[in-house]
Amino acid sequence: MTSAMASAPPQAGADVFDRILAAPSGLVVLDSKDVHTLIGQFRVLARHSGQAVYLWQPDTGLGSLRDAHVRVPDCQRLGNALRYMQQSMHFGVYFLLGLELPLSAMDATLLRQLARAPKDYLRRVVLIDAPPALTEHLGELATHLGSEDSQPRRLRLRDGRWLS
Repeated sequence: MTSAMASAPPQAGADVFDRILAAPSGLVVLDSKDVHTLIGQFRVLARHSGQAVYLWQPDTGLGSLRDAHVRVPDCQRLGNALRYMQQSMHFGVYFLLGLELPLSAMDATLLRQLARAPKDYLRRVVLIDAPPALTEHLGELATHLGSEDSQPRRLRLRDGRWLS
């Protein structure tokens, strides 16, 4: 692993996670150069924090990142997993990896509803490396983030020179 994420400290995953939690939308589109390293960082974060963090993939369904062996029953199919997320009344961050187009009309509707979820409790649905056509379809409903630090560096004036 020689990518930027692999050489990034585990704190990088925590920074991305904080940006996900701070997103104004219930739906986040996350672009990543090294998905597996990022998921690994989220797994460590979930174990240390005890927070409810889940990963859905087409081949494994919805499972806990905190406990690798814990699967959510009847959430193999995307539609069932999205309904589970929508009905949950608890804090949760749900990562969706491996989404393929076309989505059913019901799945697309559920994603739009999750984007507009009530603010009474914190729930984030995060599409990792979603197909470009899907991100275009969701448009302004989703908050778009990159896994690299996209925050502009604040310049400081020190001894008459600008430093980053």
